[in-house]
Amino acid sequence: MELKDTLLMPKSDFPMRGNLGVREKEFQAKWEEMDLYNKVLAKNKDNTPFILHDGPPYANGNIHIGHALQKTLKDFVLRYKTMKGFYVPFIPGWDTHGLPIENEVVKKGIKREEHSIVDFRLKCEMFALEQVEKQKSQFKRLGILGDWDNPYLTLDKKYIADQLLVFGKMAEKNLIYRGLKPVYWSPSSESAFAEAEIEYQDKESLSIFFKFPLVNQNNELKDANLLIWTTTPWTLPANLAVSVHPDFNYVLVDTKFGKLVLLEDLLESLNQKLNLEALNVIKRFKGNELENIEYKHPLYDRISKVILGKHVTNTDGTGLVHTAPGHGEDDYEVGLLYKLDILSPVDGKGVMTSEAGKYEGLFYEVANKEIVNDLEELGYLVKQEKIVHSYPHDWRTRKPIIFRSTPQWFASIDPLRENLLEEIKNINWTPSWGEVRLSNMIESRNDWVISRQRVWGVPLPIFYAENGEAVLDYEIIKHISSLVREHGINIWYDYDVKDLMPKGYKNVNSPNGIFTKEKDIMDVWFDSGTSYKVLEERGLPTQADLYLEGSDQYRGWFNSSLTTSVAVTGKSPYKNVVSHGFVLDGQGYKMSKSKGNVIDPIKMMDQQGADLLRLWVATTSYQSDVRISDELIKQTSESYRKIRNTFKYMLGNLFDFDPSKNYISYSMRGKLNRLMTLKYREVVNKVIDAYDNYEFDKVYRIIMPFIINDVSAFYLDFIKDVLYIELENNFERRAIQSTLYDILLGLLKLLNPIIPHTTSEAYWELPHRQYEDIYLESMPDKNDFTDQKLVDSFAIFEELREEVLKELETARISKVIGKSLESLIELTLTKEQIVAIKYLDLDLELVLISSKVIVTEGNKLEIKVSKYDGHVCERCWRTFKKLNSNNLCERCNNVVEELNK
Repeated sequence: MELKDTLLMPKSDFPMRGNLGVREKEFQAKWEEMDLYNKVLAKNKDNTPFILHDGPPYANGNIHIGHALQKTLKDFVLRYKTMKGFYVPFIPGWDTHGLPIENEVVKKGIKREEHSIVDFRLKCEMFALEQVEKQKSQFKRLGILGDWDNPYLTLDKKYIADQLLVFGKMAEKNLIYRGLKPVYWSPSSESAFAEAEIEYQDKESLSIFFKFPLVNQNNELKDANLLIWTTTPWTLPANLAVSVHPDFNYVLVDTKFGKLVLLEDLLESLNQKLNLEALNVIKRFKGNELENIEYKHPLYDRISKVILGKHVTNTDGTGLVHTAPGHGEDDYEVGLLYKLDILSPVDGKGVMTSEAGKYEGLFYEVANKEIVNDLEELGYLVKQEKIVHSYPHDWRTRKPIIFRSTPQWFASIDPLRENLLEEIKNINWTPSWGEVRLSNMIESRNDWVISRQRVWGVPLPIFYAENGEAVLDYEIIKHISSLVREHGINIWYDYDVKDLMPKGYKNVNSPNGIFTKEKDIMDVWFDSGTSYKVLEERGLPTQADLYLEGSDQYRGWFNSSLTTSVAVTGKSPYKNVVSHGFVLDGQGYKMSKSKGNVIDPIKMMDQQGADLLRLWVATTSYQSDVRISDELIKQTSESYRKIRNTFKYMLGNLFDFDPSKNYISYSMRGKLNRLMTLKYREVVNKVIDAYDNYEFDKVYRIIMPFIINDVSAFYLDFIKDVLYIELENNFERRAIQSTLYDILLGLLKLLNPIIPHTTSEAYWELPHRQYEDIYLESMPDKNDFTDQKLVDSFAIFEELREEVLKELETARISKVIGKSLESLIELTLTKEQIVAIKYLDLDLELVLISSKVIVTEGNKLEIKVSKYDGHVCERCWRTFKKLNSNNLCERCNNVVEELNK
């Protein structure tokens, strides 16, 4: 037998290089072949369910890095909860309606006007389903297991049938109404928008100060003017009043622009800004004294009045607010009190109508300039300038929106507000500020605009009687829902009204039995906001344990889901909410193709693997905005390499270990092995707490130092002397293998939620494994058992070892020694250190990887490293004063003789 054959060197097929971009697909195919998702469900089927309800991503285009962050965070939870023994079905979903899909279909050359509504809708449906299939394969590539063959889609007929029932229940509770009021309107999309569908961007606007001349005054106000400020001159044709605050102080001042009424608090700043040369205050007024004084519109033959409104502020402008009830929420509310008309002389494309007079036919932004020019020409303009300010934009077209009054359908929020706020208090929020954020939104939220003037969506199930009255009857809606469940929603367009109505239905407002259909569709947030009905449809608990989405969903899905659920059931659809931030580039900038700073998750997975992307997610403090860059991925790659190398080494040294035969119990392992087991148990306790609190970055920060410092740099560094050199069944060798087995299996379990491809691959190489895949194992249990004296003694030794390692490195640099095994270490130790080493029962030559360690007692730690003179054993590479004739030390000689018997 050759000498090398007497060594028990590591053996493992687990490769050093993961080649994840290629091999992960093989692992996923193996998961599918073994039906892993259903196997874990079957394993836990009688246990407590845990439901993470998937917020539906929009079915349009490839997934981006934000999708990858979100779905990976969800999978962390799903895998962890499954391995904790919960029954965790996962039903992925998609939001499949809306304007962007319409636009994409049109871009493909399909002209809307050349097709029937149903034909165009079918083309939209086909496009949406193509996008679902594309994104589905990309999400699966991330390593996410779920019921991918049966996702929920907002275009599915059963889904829509349930959505109609939710709408019907809200209508039955008088929460649905039609009204004419100003709403966010997108001229570029030609549709009303809800607050959740707008985003704020910087916009350059014309800012003007101008005058409204007072009329019919026989006192100090004769020949005076109201000083007004606005950034929307195009709304002046709709001006019907000027609002002042009843409790503020106003002044009449003599200026170079004539006598002006303005807010006293702003007099000084306006005097400087406008160069008023206001030297003389003629009179002071309380705001309520100005009520009902009349002024003439400078552009129209129209007399209007000053009204009182507490929405007026004293921080900017002039303290007098141009009021157009057809173009602003506050204007509308105060207009109701004074019974003002709702004038909105602009059409759906943003073009001024005949009610705007000479500006008819102009796009509103063009009318802006014309109106300002006319004010100047007529002598009413005081100052104009361009300002850049934050302004609402259509989140799809990225173009500005306007406030415009149109007949729309609304969901009432006021009757629900108190209940909504109470439910928010009962939800667990991560991060905790989520509660305040959503509460503030609900407190200030106006009624929800739920109608949209588009084609691709769920039509509002409303009819109009012969006299124009809307028919909102739950029995009719329930009947339509049953038809849709069987035949699909396109019956709304295919069927005559009589075929949609219940047989024999009569209405006093339609004596001839004639009804017409509503043409508008529902807001897509109403679509996705009823997705909790999917859980009921699938026989699952109807209140989800967790919603986990981006922080933009406080105004979106968290909000709409809460509103519809509380409206219908009185309860929140979720018990816990976790939100994450946005993904920025390495410098903290938003990603965009034009900047060239986009990280494509699909490309990254194909090149470096999904596990690397998932590990990056685990490194982030995801509750705030997170960063990703090539440099950050490189750092993550280095961490992954250390994990993989550690797995490989541990697997290699378990090649001959059978836990059913060779396992040594904790109490018999020896103190250093027990110490490593205790350290591992401490990691388990902390990691389980971190997972329970959705602190995935903490999981990473707990496990990595343990792997790098405790396992790799310390334990694995010295145990090879025993693992390689001793006989196969040497007790200490089996004790070390038992410790390695516990730690490796535990790490594979703890890391499975984060890097499942790698943990599966490693588990498949583990000899005598219990299951087909690591995912079928259970997460380690917390264990509070410890041995404090052992831990404290080791802490003393660790400090000593750190100092010894420094001296060994110095000796290497100065070429006193080459390898550590060549060293002679002379230690002067304190009594406390000697006691600790004795208690630990340490073989100092073994743990310090030295050929000779000499210890003496002293008052302080002293370390001297020199080369140990002697002969090197050809088998264990330690240096000895004397070797046998075969150049072996006594230990190696005994092992070889035993093997040669």
